[in-house]
Amino acid sequence: MRGPGGGANLLALRSHNTTLVLDLLRTAGAEGISRLELAERTGLTPQAVSKITARLREEGLAAEAGRRASTGGKPRTVLRLVPEAGHAVGVHLDRDELRAVLADLDGTVVARRHAPLDLGAGAEAVLARVASVVEDLAAAVVDARPLLGVGVALPGPLDHRRGVLHRVTGFPEWDGFPLRDALAERLGSVPVVVDKDTNAVALGLAVGGEGGSFAYLHLGTGLGAGLVIGGSVHRGPRTGAGEFGHQVVQLDGPPCGCGDRGCVEALCLAAVARGELAEAARVLGTGAANLVGLLDIDRVLVGGRTVEGAPGVFVRGVREVLEARARRTGEGSVGVRVVSGEGRVAEGAAQLVLAPVFGQDG
Repeated sequence: MRGPGGGANLLALRSHNTTLVLDLLRTAGAEGISRLELAERTGLTPQAVSKITARLREEGLAAEAGRRASTGGKPRTVLRLVPEAGHAVGVHLDRDELRAVLADLDGTVVARRHAPLDLGAGAEAVLARVASVVEDLAAAVVDARPLLGVGVALPGPLDHRRGVLHRVTGFPEWDGFPLRDALAERLGSVPVVVDKDTNAVALGLAVGGEGGSFAYLHLGTGLGAGLVIGGSVHRGPRTGAGEFGHQVVQLDGPPCGCGDRGCVEALCLAAVARGELAEAARVLGTGAANLVGLLDIDRVLVGGRTVEGAPGVFVRGVREVLEARARRTGEGSVGVRVVSGEGRVAEGAAQLVLAPVFGQDG
């Protein structure tokens, strides 16, 4: 597996001034932006902008996009981002499947992979499967450019900063496993970032323009939440925020795989197993109402394979609970909608690598 040398230098890209310029190049799109505009919008001196853009052009990350008429003097040269100059792999590890994408600097997916997976098969088997898929996707990079990194998203809880897993519900053997370092070693020192699946989706949504504060609720083989507060993913000081599925809503309720009783996840999944999707939606809405009351968020987004199987049922059920809460409190009702897309977690995982390049929350 190719390491990060010989191409875009991640440490250089992550310097504050460079990320400011890169983000403006990205948002300018194919039309590009002039050096003078870059200086005006970043507050940097024209000399500093010239040095940064010269380095980005040398690295192949920026290129001329033509000339633009000036109000005086000669036409200005405009620059654009070169999306194909860098790629990241995003990997979604679910309890029973693996999805992966190869994304360019714009976040555009250029290749996808999907394979069955048994998360309980042991670390060696899972790492081998992930490494094989990553190597397959990396081979699709044009001009043999190195990967910027690999983002891995999977069910929590976990330590995002150290890339260490905690006790994934139903898979206690992963407790304490250093997934980030183990995978980086397997891949030949390619940078690896690990986060919860829900945080990855929340980040992807925020980067894609979902503004304000919102909760993304993911109901699939488990249940979790990704929280965006004021435009940034909220992980908490121990990176444990968003363990939404294990809030107790029924004392002495049915046992949950986490060891507690009456958790939202246990009640939701039990209702799904009985085919009572309206009841599952009502339980999900109860948990969502708790979040709205605690965090005063702008909207609730729901997704995951179970939700996508009956989106109308889940939107109606969650909305009814939230609207009932709004009537009791006298507050405005919070919007609810479905976020669809089978590869959305993997795409968000790629943003764990790409977003910091542009100075965004990764």
